Amino acid sequence: MNQRTTTASSTLDQYLREINRVSLLTVDEERRLAREFRDGGNKRAAHKLVEANLRFVVKVAFEYRSYGLRMADLIQEGNIGLMKAVQKFDPDKEIRLISYAVWWIRAYIQNHILKSWSLVKIGTTQAQRKLFFSLARTRHEIERATPGANLEGEGIDVNLVAKKLRVRPSDVIEMQQRMEGRDLSLDAPVADGTSTHLEFTPSDGEGQDVELGRHEEEALLNGRVADAMSRLDPRERHIIEARIMKDGKETLRDLGQHFGFSRERARQLEIRALEKLRRDLQPLADDMGWPAAGGAAAGMD
Repeated sequence: MNQRTTTASSTLDQYLREINRVSLLTVDEERRLAREFRDGGNKRAAHKLVEANLRFVVKVAFEYRSYGLRMADLIQEGNIGLMKAVQKFDPDKEIRLISYAVWWIRAYIQNHILKSWSLVKIGTTQAQRKLFFSLARTRHEIERATPGANLEGEGIDVNLVAKKLRVRPSDVIEMQQRMEGRDLSLDAPVADGTSTHLEFTPSDGEGQDVELGRHEEEALLNGRVADAMSRLDPRERHIIEARIMKDGKETLRDLGQHFGFSRERARQLEIRALEKLRRDLQPLADDMGWPAAGGAAAGMD
C-alpha cells in the first residue's frame, strides 16, 4: 500500500470516528429541527439534521464500493444528496428523514458512478440506469442458482436476467459489454512499461518527412516572393499587395485615385510589376517543377 492510499485511508477513518460521535436524533427532535428550517430557514437546524445522518450516508456508500471508485468521493456525493433531502423534507409526514433521504443519497451516488465510469454515457434512460446497477447483483443470484452459467453467452441465464429486470436479453448483453469496456488513457503504459498506447496509435495525417518538406518548401517560396517584391518600386509593390495579396482587392480606379493618375496608368504599372515578378520567380518555378506560366495579364475591373 503506497503512502497516498494510506493517507486517504487514515483520513476516511478519522472522518468515520468523528461522525460516529454525533448523537442520533429522536423523532421529536428531528421534526422540531425540520420545522425550524422549513418555516424559518434556520440553517443551524438544517446543519444538525445533516450532521446526525452522515453515518447513514457512509452505510449506503459502502454498498457501491465494488465499482472501484474512491470511497471518499462516493460519501461526498451521498452527503450532497442528504443535504438536498433536508431541503425538501416535509416533517409533517409520518416518516423519518433518513427513510426519505436514502433515495436522494442513492441518486447522487449512482449519478456520480455513471459519470465516472466512462466518458461515453452508459445509462441515458431509466431502464439503462436500473440495468447498470442491478446487473452484477442479479447475475450473481442467477449464477448461484444455476452453476456454470455464463452471462456472456446467449443461454438461459441471459434470459433469466432480462426477465428479472424486465429488459430485453440483447440489452443485458450490450450493458455487460459496455461495463467491461472501460476507458483507457492513451498515456497509460503498455506491457513493456517504457512505451505508451499513444506511441502505437496510427495517425491519419501526412508523414513527418512529408510535413517537413512542405514546411521547407513554403519557407523557401515565402522568402523568394519577399525578395522579388523588394525589387519592385514602391508604387508597383503597393499595387501588387492591394490587387493580389490582400483579401479585399482594390480596383484600378481606386489605385489611380490613390496615386493621382489615371486607371490606365495603374493598369500599366500592374502589368509591369507582374512581369518583373514572373521573371524573378521563374527559376524557382522551374526548380520545383511547376508548369510554365503564361504572359502576365492585367486584371479587369
